[in-house]
Amino acid sequence: MLTVIEKGLFLVALLVVLVLTIKAVRRLTGILGRGAGAPDWTLALRQIPRALVRTLTFYDVFQARPVVSFFHSLVGWGFMYYMLVNLGDVLTGLIPDFHFLGQGVVGNLYRLGADVLSVAILAGMAYLMVRRFVLRPESLTTRDSTLLMEKARHGIRRDSAIVGAFIILHVGARFAGEIFNLALHGPDPWQPAASFLAAPLSSASAGLLTAAWHVCWWLAIGLILAFIPYFPYTKHLHLIMGPINFALQPDRTSPGELDRLDFEDESIEMFGAVNLEDLPWKSLMDAYACIMCNRCQDACPAYATGKVLSPAALEINKRYTLNMVGTTLAQGGDSDAPLLDFAIPAEAVWACTACGACIQACPVGNEPMRDILDIRRAQVLMENSFPEPIQNAFRGMERTANPWNIPPERRLDWAEGLNVPTVQEEPEPDLLWWVGCAPATDPRAQKTAQAFARLLNAADVRYAVLGSEERCTGDAARRAGNEYVFDMLAQENVATLNRVQPRRIVTTCPHCLHTLKHEYPAYGGEYEVVHHSELLLELVQQGRLPLKQADATLSIAYHDPCYLGRMNGTYAAPREALKAAGAAITELPRSRENAFCCGAGGAQMWKEEEHGERRVSEARLQETVAAGAESLAVSCPFCLLMLGDAANDLSDPVDVMDIAEVLAARLA
Repeated sequence: MLTVIEKGLFLVALLVVLVLTIKAVRRLTGILGRGAGAPDWTLALRQIPRALVRTLTFYDVFQARPVVSFFHSLVGWGFMYYMLVNLGDVLTGLIPDFHFLGQGVVGNLYRLGADVLSVAILAGMAYLMVRRFVLRPESLTTRDSTLLMEKARHGIRRDSAIVGAFIILHVGARFAGEIFNLALHGPDPWQPAASFLAAPLSSASAGLLTAAWHVCWWLAIGLILAFIPYFPYTKHLHLIMGPINFALQPDRTSPGELDRLDFEDESIEMFGAVNLEDLPWKSLMDAYACIMCNRCQDACPAYATGKVLSPAALEINKRYTLNMVGTTLAQGGDSDAPLLDFAIPAEAVWACTACGACIQACPVGNEPMRDILDIRRAQVLMENSFPEPIQNAFRGMERTANPWNIPPERRLDWAEGLNVPTVQEEPEPDLLWWVGCAPATDPRAQKTAQAFARLLNAADVRYAVLGSEERCTGDAARRAGNEYVFDMLAQENVATLNRVQPRRIVTTCPHCLHTLKHEYPAYGGEYEVVHHSELLLELVQQGRLPLKQADATLSIAYHDPCYLGRMNGTYAAPREALKAAGAAITELPRSRENAFCCGAGGAQMWKEEEHGERRVSEARLQETVAAGAESLAVSCPFCLLMLGDAANDLSDPVDVMDIAEVLAARLA
């Protein structure tokens, strides 16, 4: 137990810490309050159970780097438990003859947990410190060509050293204190590790052991007191902000769903984000939740192919800048520099494929892709600044309602001789086929539409298409930041669809699927939308699609489109449909949730790819070749075009086909 003087010193220190912590928390909440919008607290109450499960299980952490994740989890679980341990140690020091949680079963289990987790934390931190400062893997660094503030480049290692040393000293001191206490009072079977280490010290004098315990108590608790006010300024604030991020996650039906902008509200002076304070509150919280682990950077197809974009650098730059200007923001002032000056360069903004891999990879629920799309919105809508080639796509979507600039009256040219009915000819179809711009206008993608039409006719499906009434869904415009063009197209399409009142919509394009299903509801368009892979599997299972038995097993690698898989969770249907055609699926190294982008998304289809070591599509094709597959099956017209072009550049070209083409070739 502490002496009277020690108790007085502790209470004074505690008071100082409380004042400084309240000040730091008020600053933090003031900063977050400057972001656009506000959290939905009723939603947060519903999401707390799920947030607790994700936090306590470290489910998101274990998505990648299993060994590192294991040691990180040891530290995480131990630190959670140590909140209880620190409370117990403070009470033990202040109250005479106090045994935290008693000496019964509960107290015994508590001491066992403290003993085991003390060793676990020290082992975990030892591994993590050696990894960062001795092994120094490439995954913990960022290329020099990527914009990362000098303060951050040096600060990350410094902050890691400070926090790592704090954890080792804090836990080590507390564990040592228990060792001295057990050497003084005898072993405890519920503290096996500490008892084992205490045995050689049992012959030491009582005075020496008591003094050593006091030193350890002050070192352990004193470090906690000193660290609490410093904590909000370190990257390890993610211990608190990560779980809060999970609990306050906006309610979206897909990770890629974007919020509608209100162009009728004349009070809105800014569309998108130019400065930090223009970003949504969630984006500011992301910076504080960021672990700086670079997992999003590892997953990013742009970074993987040598481009300057790093979603991790974006979050880290935001965080270090908030540390510098946060007080000004919290007090109502504005930040001085635009995001493009310190957070992310324009070249990186336009390198993003909007694939959502960074969101999928993040273990604390951050969404750097959304920041980039907000910056694009400001660049296009407020600054009229964007890569010149995209202008042609914008112009096409405005004038002819498709980025290929094909007149609406030619939208059904691909269907000549195929008996494809329009809604005028079949006003009450069971299925409305949303053909999409690429399958309707691009010569290569038209083969997918033609194959799908043959399959629908063979299955005797009662369907229809909109024909000249169909417009581009606006996905490319929205991901390129041109929300105004998207808004125009969305309103036109919803008006058409609400007039037609389709029972069910099918599309061969995951981008159309995503827009119709997840983004048109904001415009009053609520529809049942399925992907053609889901419909084809359904028809096969119903026995309505007559397929010939395969003579030999066809080896096909399957590429998961980002907007079918990651954004809509559809992985099984295309694989099962291919198997029904006699294909043996070869899984690529990066597949399903971790699939690698084709490089077309985020309006990349309409511009030259940003400078890098290689094209994204080339990197994906190299995986296919390495897997030894004879063919590559896709289920997205953009993937078909991008990967098909990349395949044509190979000395031994790979046959890239849509799953509809594979099944149509097997029609009996």
